[in-house]
Amino acid sequence: MNFQDLHELLRLELLRRIDRGVLTGSRLAHQAGFRQAHISNFLNKKRALSLDGLDRVLASQKLSVEHILPLDLNATATHTSPETSDPIEIVPVVSPSAAMDDSRIPPASIIETIQVSASRLHDNRARPSTKHAHWQRFLAIRADTQQSAAMDPLLSPGAIAVLDRHYNSLAPYRAHQPTLYAVRCGAALLLRFVDYDEGRLILRPYSRDFPVQLLPLAAHETPADYIVGRVCLIFSEL
Repeated sequence: MNFQDLHELLRLELLRRIDRGVLTGSRLAHQAGFRQAHISNFLNKKRALSLDGLDRVLASQKLSVEHILPLDLNATATHTSPETSDPIEIVPVVSPSAAMDDSRIPPASIIETIQVSASRLHDNRARPSTKHAHWQRFLAIRADTQQSAAMDPLLSPGAIAVLDRHYNSLAPYRAHQPTLYAVRCGAALLLRFVDYDEGRLILRPYSRDFPVQLLPLAAHETPADYIVGRVCLIFSEL
């Protein structure tokens, strides 16, 4: 994560607020003490903010860096050392189809494994659906080129996304912060931000170069029927 990534995360968060109707460009300019043209150029990627300008925009929206970071982006798996008592948990990396359909992961379905500190996993809050409450909780998938392109720069090609399959709720995991989900979409598993409106799941990519997708639900279906789990960690360098 560098300054440019942080700059882009803030820009996209502001655009989401504008899309939801809770903010306008002119209001943002007034609150942050900028000319409207300056803010408009920033929102349209025609101009960057200075470090001071970034601080002013964050303060005007009562945001901190933690609020706009949706994930632990640069997690690194480490072995337990003699100096720490935090145990290591083995997380299987599986195919998207296994992540969607297998309640328990058989050894034959494990492509590889990663080691994650147990506290980093089990400090995650759970909100399981009835169907998924007894499923194996943590597993991981490798993001392919298409998945990573839609979520660039959050997800690089080949990154490992750890899924918490005991979080199938659309309740925000953190206030004022989008939650990244693994969602069943036909035979595909998509990593997207998700909203729900008028009987449809709204699947939002991070990159504005990709379209928003609408996933209609049948009368007897709920969002939890499609939400495989929450992305709780991303390992970008494994």
